[in-house]
Amino acid sequence: MKKIFTFLLVALLFISCEKDCYNAPLPILFKFVDSNDENLIANGTLTTYSVQDEDNNSVQLSKTSDNMIIVENVGAYNGTKKYKFFSNIKDLDFSIQSSEFNGGCDGYQINKLTFTGIDIDVTAEKGYYKIVLE
Repeated sequence: MKKIFTFLLVALLFISCEKDCYNAPLPILFKFVDSNDENLIANGTLTTYSVQDEDNNSVQLSKTSDNMIIVENVGAYNGTKKYKFFSNIKDLDFSIQSSEFNGGCDGYQINKLTFTGIDIDVTAEKGYYKIVLE
């Protein structure tokens, strides 16, 4: 009986210590500038903006203290999903390709972000995408 109790205690300890974790995809940051590299949010030119997914669902956006836009809660799926950015200056289409995270935790990772359309100047900078709107 003592051996069974010890075994159950050890088994319970290992089961309760097992990590339950989830890796959410990293948020995407957009910095909107004009052809002179001036931030369009900071100078008051870009005043309204929103993003919708291919099913016309609104995507949560927030503005950073350095006037960039965070596109939140995207990429938690396997495959490619299309999005549309609407603004008072110009509308943009983009797609996000994501896959399951292959690590110690469950989750997803964004593999590729692609902008489509004519006359879209986008540069992948360190940690954000710089988009020239004119």
